[in-house]
Amino acid sequence: MLINIPEGLLLGAHTSTNGGVASSVILADKLGFTAMQIFTKNNNRWFAKPFEDSEIVLFKERISNSKIKFVVSHDSYLINLCAVDPEILSKSRDAFKDEIERCGQLGISSLNFHPGSHLGSGEENGLELICESILTVLSKLPGNSVSLMLELTAGQGTALGYKFEHLSFIINRLEKYTPVSVCIDTAHAFAAGYDIKNSSKYNDVIKEFDDKIGLNFLQCFHLNDSKKDLGSRVDRHTNIGEGFIGLDGFTNIMNDERLRHIPKILETPKGKEHLEDIDNLSRLLSLIRI
Repeated sequence: MLINIPEGLLLGAHTSTNGGVASSVILADKLGFTAMQIFTKNNNRWFAKPFEDSEIVLFKERISNSKIKFVVSHDSYLINLCAVDPEILSKSRDAFKDEIERCGQLGISSLNFHPGSHLGSGEENGLELICESILTVLSKLPGNSVSLMLELTAGQGTALGYKFEHLSFIINRLEKYTPVSVCIDTAHAFAAGYDIKNSSKYNDVIKEFDDKIGLNFLQCFHLNDSKKDLGSRVDRHTNIGEGFIGLDGFTNIMNDERLRHIPKILETPKGKEHLEDIDNLSRLLSLIRI
């Protein structure tokens, strides 16, 4: 069973790497994806054993022989680039460097990450430390070509990145030193208070993003409905059309010509066979009117 994605659309889902990173390509291609997201290592561990040369070659061969045109990696959930604990901060920086290197080895163009949680040190201090952490890592990776993709967060707890201003601050500090980009997670955006459901307010949100960051930096969407209401600041994903965003919000995105070329990736609940991804992608494709 696969999804028939029209030519030119980059659609897919976060895909299991059970059996090795190269196995994700077989699964995503079997399902008909043209884009996918993976973890290049266990997302709940600091480090992983280095890739075997054969694994790197196999991943690249399978990608080149597939319909997949865009791959992004998501970093470990343990990483906090503005951790107040010096040991955690050091581990986070080392692990972030490792994540970038793993992307480079596999030829993955972007590393998606949550900026960090300030844990009581304050937003300004947290944002400064995130920039310091990334610049420290980059100093050990001369010539890095992997785009560091900042994800808009829901702002749960002390998480930073829930305002366009936060992302703009980080981009302004980094863009001279490294490729940098943004991923809008729809569930996060809605929970953070950006109304993408109402059609007129949706256009205001896109305009605000363009004014404060620039649409040229927007290089990915995570398409997730939200279990929590507008402005709740609670990060809970659900299937397309089954949450507070509803089909109206996704109709806005899927029919926005400005965003048509941007990769769109599901992070919705699924079983081992990913059949729920087929249902969610079919629902999204049914909304297209353009």
